[in-house]
Amino acid sequence: MDIHEYQAKELLSGFGVAVPPGGVAYSPEQAVYVATELGGWHWAIKAQIHAGGRGKAGGVKLCRTYQEVAAAAKGMLGATLVTNQTGPAGKAVHRLYVEKAEPFVRALYLGFVLDRKIERIRVIASAEGGVEIEEIAVKRPESILQVQVDPALGLQSFQARELAFGLKLNIKQVSQAVTTIMGCYRAFRDLDATMVEINPLVVTKDNRVLALDAKMSFDDNAMFRRPKVAEMRDSAEEDPREAQAAQFGLNYVGLSGDIGCIINGAGLAMATMDMIKHSGGEPANFLDVGGGASPERVAAAFNLVLSDRNVKAILVNIFAGINRCDWVAQGVVQAAKGLRVPLVVRLAGTNVEEGRRIVRECGLPIITADTLAEAAQKAVAASRGGAVQ
Repeated sequence: MDIHEYQAKELLSGFGVAVPPGGVAYSPEQAVYVATELGGWHWAIKAQIHAGGRGKAGGVKLCRTYQEVAAAAKGMLGATLVTNQTGPAGKAVHRLYVEKAEPFVRALYLGFVLDRKIERIRVIASAEGGVEIEEIAVKRPESILQVQVDPALGLQSFQARELAFGLKLNIKQVSQAVTTIMGCYRAFRDLDATMVEINPLVVTKDNRVLALDAKMSFDDNAMFRRPKVAEMRDSAEEDPREAQAAQFGLNYVGLSGDIGCIINGAGLAMATMDMIKHSGGEPANFLDVGGGASPERVAAAFNLVLSDRNVKAILVNIFAGINRCDWVAQGVVQAAKGLRVPLVVRLAGTNVEEGRRIVRECGLPIITADTLAEAAQKAVAASRGGAVQ
């Protein structure tokens, strides 16, 4: 789960991370009001979407008068912002963050990610902030500093100090940087985050260290114990199909292909998608119906897959262990009535013979397959309108 910049700053400030003062606005009038409350004569108007690269796409405006604030807000609200992370469709802007603009002399990068390969939190820092970390890694890898956090000990103060000195900060700035680094780590740990990124982390003329931008992502599976964070979810920023899938306990990710996939188990789903590509096709989605694929859940999965207008064929691949093939077959037959696209079904595992009998005797034009390779080949052929052998 992702949250907006202003929400991330609210959470991080609770852990001692210094952030510039700001407020949320949903209209040009509110934006002007927030600017007057902040005071001063220099504000940053920021579009709030779940994507980076806003500045390059016109999603961040610096204003010096209330008229400029109103004009910037009017131009952003309701507009579609296309960045290098949104894809060509872009994201609609529904809210703004009005922040007191802070002049700075240096821009740094600070990030915390969960490195699943080493099962550690990895802290990444660079003296070159304001740029995508991937770009820094390619062009100037030597500028990247990294620390792996021992889960038994947690991030230690000496490690934070080493990072701060590695960023070539002076004595006054180092103590603030350590507070920021340790605060970000505690937020990451205590809120079940999977990513915390401050880019840029800036140093002002008067030696203050501020988080000028902030991003946080969280583990969806831990949100039941983080109600404060869960309340920050913005459904308008998410794929509505993914939100619908969550209601039925389904794991769904939309893709750009034309073969809809309904599979139980994440590993089998990945293998099926690979086999579809190996057979010359493109999967339209990742969909794991889980271990309890009841007829109702299977029917919900069909509706979800068919909500994608690009789908030209559906492949159901079930290996029943905890599941039962006859349950799945009942759901498939129920959902296949009046289906507008070809359907390929491959069943294996518990009660497979009964499941195949239900599919075979249902009287519907369902294409069956005995192996994954065969099912993928038939799905690709069906998606192209060709004859299925």
